[in-house]
Amino acid sequence: MEWFSSLKLARGANSYSLYVLALLLFAYLLNQLDRYTLAIVTKPAAQEIGYGDQGCMRNESFPISKSLSHKTCLEISTETECFGAQENGTFGCKWDYTGQGFDYQILAGPVFIGIYTFAAIPVAAIPTVTGGSWCQPSSFGSWDANNNDGLVGAAYRKLWGHFNIGILLGISVVFWSACTLLTGFVDSYWQLLVLRFGLGLGQSGCTPFAASLISDYFSEQLRGAALGVYNWGIYTGYSMSFALGNLITQANINGQGWRWVFIIAGIPGIFLGFLIMLTVREPERTKGKNEPGDKDEVRSSCGHLCHIVSSFCRPSILLLCLAGSIRNAAGYVWAYNTQIYYETLGESRGQIASWLSLVPMIGGSIGVLVGGFISDRFAAHGTGPHGRIWVLIMSQILAAPFAAGALVLPPPYAYMSLIPTYIIGEMWVSVTLAVLVELVPAKIKTTSVAVYFFIISNIGGNMPLLVPVLRPAFESWGYTKEAALRFTLLALYPGEYVLGSALFLLTLFVLKRDIAYIQEHLTKSDPPNVEVVAMDKKLPHNPQPDPELEKQGQEQTKM
Repeated sequence: MEWFSSLKLARGANSYSLYVLALLLFAYLLNQLDRYTLAIVTKPAAQEIGYGDQGCMRNESFPISKSLSHKTCLEISTETECFGAQENGTFGCKWDYTGQGFDYQILAGPVFIGIYTFAAIPVAAIPTVTGGSWCQPSSFGSWDANNNDGLVGAAYRKLWGHFNIGILLGISVVFWSACTLLTGFVDSYWQLLVLRFGLGLGQSGCTPFAASLISDYFSEQLRGAALGVYNWGIYTGYSMSFALGNLITQANINGQGWRWVFIIAGIPGIFLGFLIMLTVREPERTKGKNEPGDKDEVRSSCGHLCHIVSSFCRPSILLLCLAGSIRNAAGYVWAYNTQIYYETLGESRGQIASWLSLVPMIGGSIGVLVGGFISDRFAAHGTGPHGRIWVLIMSQILAAPFAAGALVLPPPYAYMSLIPTYIIGEMWVSVTLAVLVELVPAKIKTTSVAVYFFIISNIGGNMPLLVPVLRPAFESWGYTKEAALRFTLLALYPGEYVLGSALFLLTLFVLKRDIAYIQEHLTKSDPPNVEVVAMDKKLPHNPQPDPELEKQGQEQTKM
């Protein structure tokens, strides 16, 4: 389990390596905090800057009454009627920007995701170019750190060859943190667009650079544990966005509540970035005797690229990517609309912060770990990727009712329903990666993971654009605004859990044929892929797998 891996990491790594890992963890935490802060403060930001939809809402300076409650104001559809809603001569409702609509979803999706994913292509090549390794988890707890960087790496080798990766990471952190800080001073929508674009550009370098440093500072036996510690930043940073975004806005420092959220979130990253640049040393590296030169790499890049394309054209991987994209979309839709939904129910910022500053951090972290652990147990019993995919199918089906509960139950039960949603539903993250690397030849694992993330991020990250399409449709069918938002999120949150599960199920029907394809195309030039060798003992190509390889695979899954 994770605490055991962390204990192993503390005992096996030197103090300086742990110091570097702590810096990387803090950088990733700030990465997630800065990314999702906009989702928490979009309503007050929109009201001051002027973007998105407008609607009637309760005037918060007026005491709540039975005749002019939050829901009463919410259901008023015209500006004239909204201003006419008075009690004892006081305007109990107001007409203002809601922080929703296409303008907001564009900030949340296309502006950020587009540059974030496309900028990561040359950035991901830099670590390998400079002598490090752009690593990704090749299975739950194991790493593949020796792959060729392929076409992109060959093209960028001379351009980036003299840069220090620690300095590059520090520059990235300073850049995106400065964009976050400056967001606190914007006074127009186009400025917000530009800074959101800059945020995506800066954050595109975080994980590639961090992963390269982890591969440099930790041995192969400790990299899985180091990655686990680094990934704590995902849910911790996301949870902190609810705490910081709600409580600081509520405090309303100098009458500039939401602006101080971005200022406070951005300042630590600037100091951290300079600390990384000044204190993270570039590890000494030696060039291998058989390391190919630039001409050799360019010559082999086309074949490498063709191998990747052919792999991703196989039905099982296509379906796996589609299923992962749909499931990823559910996460993006919920992450960028959670605050909006609970505010629509009339929840205060303090109430939202008290629950969502803890639930994602605890539930999500447990879910990722439990998913990898369970899928590895299935794989260890000879089921291979088939067993892992059954974990994906069942986990999403089981999590869907709890995800629906977060939308149909009243608070605080809605918040409580999110706990099993995260624990069960987040299993897919590590399990899907494990399946992917079992379905591709060993020499293209790293690039395949990068392509997979590129696909699911672009599809899933832009799915929030459907919210301002579906919500008005439900309203036109006679639903109230609250119900319309609820049914929209039901379709795009638990609904996509179910759809993703169905697509994972379809993957099973073509899986065995693709496993046989991989077996047939393993050549002497490809190092044996332990996962492939053991994935289906019934295949005639390996009737008696090498016991030593099986032992190595079991040791990897126990990391």
